[in-house]
Order: sequence, then C-alpha cells, then structure tokens
Amino acid sequence: MTTIDLPHGTVSYRIAGPADATAPPVVFVHAFLVDGSVWSGVADLLAARGIRSYSPDWPLGAHRIPVRPDADQSPRGVARQIAAFLEALDLRDVTLVGNDTGGALCQFLLDLDSSRIGRLVLTNCDAFDTFPPFPYNVIFRLLRGEHLMRINLQPMRWRAFRHSPLGLGLLANKLDPGQTRAWIEPSLRSREIRRDAVRFLQAMDAKELLDVSTRMKNFAGPVQIVWGTADRAFKPELGQRLRRAFRNATFIEVPGARTFVHLDAPTALADHIGAPSSAQPKQD
Repeated sequence: MTTIDLPHGTVSYRIAGPADATAPPVVFVHAFLVDGSVWSGVADLLAARGIRSYSPDWPLGAHRIPVRPDADQSPRGVARQIAAFLEALDLRDVTLVGNDTGGALCQFLLDLDSSRIGRLVLTNCDAFDTFPPFPYNVIFRLLRGEHLMRINLQPMRWRAFRHSPLGLGLLANKLDPGQTRAWIEPSLRSREIRRDAVRFLQAMDAKELLDVSTRMKNFAGPVQIVWGTADRAFKPELGQRLRRAFRNATFIEVPGARTFVHLDAPTALADHIGAPSSAQPKQD
C-alpha cells in the first residue's frame, strides 16, 4: 500500500502494472463500505497486459485513515477528492472505472472536471434518482448516525449475517469472508471512520445525482456500461437508461454477474477495460 497526502487527508492506494506502461492509466472507484482491494482481481489481470492501475481506499467507511474533520464528505466533495488524487499523481487520459456508489461518484466527477478523464467504464451503479436502490436505501437509513452505525453494524461481525441479503450478500455470487470482514472492521472499531461514513450518507441526495445526469452528454469520451444481469438491485433497465444519458456509450451485458461484476466476472471486465474497441453496443 502507498499513501499520498491530499487537501482532505491521506489516501492509501494500491498500484498494479508496470511504471513504464504506455496504455492510459486506470483508476478505480469502489462502493460504500468497501475498499480498493475489491478491484485486485481485475487490477492483476490488467497488470499482466501491461496496464497500470490505481485502486485507492476512498473515505466511504472501509478506509483506515480518517479524513480531516473539515473535509467535504458529500458525494460532490468526495468527487473533488478523486480529482485531487488524479492531479497529485498527474494522471492524464485516465480510464475511470466505477461501481455501485463509486459509479455515482464518477458521474459527479465528470460534472465537476472531466479534463483528466479519457474514458469511462461503469459497472452496475447508482444513476438518476436511484441513489441508492432498494434495499440499500432502507439499510443506509439505519446507518445515518454515528450511534446508529455503531449499533447496526454489530451483526456484520458474523459471517452468516454479513453475507446475507441484509448485509453484503446481494452484491456478488461469492464473497471472501476475510475480505468482507476487513471492509467493515474500520467502521466497527473507529469513531472517526464512522463519522466520515455517516457524513457521506447524510449528504447523499438522489435529486443531486438526477440533476447531474442531465449533463452527462457533455462528456465526449467513450463510455462502456458493463452490467451484470443477475443484479437484484441495479436492474439492466437502469444500465440501458444510463447508456442513453451519454453521448458515446455502449452497453455490455455480463450474464450471471451481480452488482460486483469485478468479483463475479473479473476476466470479462478486464477484457472490456483493456480492449475497449472490442465492445459492441447493446441494442434496445
């Protein structure tokens, strides 16, 4: 793990792939209560193809270094943190890859400043006024206070609950118990991490993301919507609607994959990230 100091605080991130890579860099944006390790399988596959990628731990509840108390933890504020990361490392022509909550953050970033983004890849994610979808809109309401989060995360200590539909069980066909425990451990143990996560949840506003969606056609770069069709929360119809919000987008179905396409079908996702010209539009 490498760290970098940014205006909002210190960010830990993983690097995979050669330092002298000629392909555009890939930057991943993960979901709420997840860290950058969720991308490791895809990052390793890309590294084997000579593509360098960056998997930061964004301050969404699974990070281990709290942000500064005055940091803007709204979705737009976290998008600014992503922009600061790209600027600090001087990453250009970036392939930005987002999933779940991270897909919404990618959209906020495009709305703020797309100058360093060359291409966008979105897997199953929040869009329009689906921010978040059922049942996570109910679950997130149970976490929108530091005391509420501390109490309501306690059952996540047990694998059976953590991997159930009330925990993380809807996100992937198979979850690693050690990894999922590592994701929730920071918010279980640290008041400061819970504070960061709660401030993000309290600032989530579906109307803001819906407004952002009206400007996605301003992004001229290519967009790939890589969608797991077995997802019970983010349905394929949402992905198709998201495709139409962009000027230059293709929709690719991944049969059998759930929300975390990068866990259920890492090779397929790496193929689409590493070889964008191979993607074919999905017809309505």
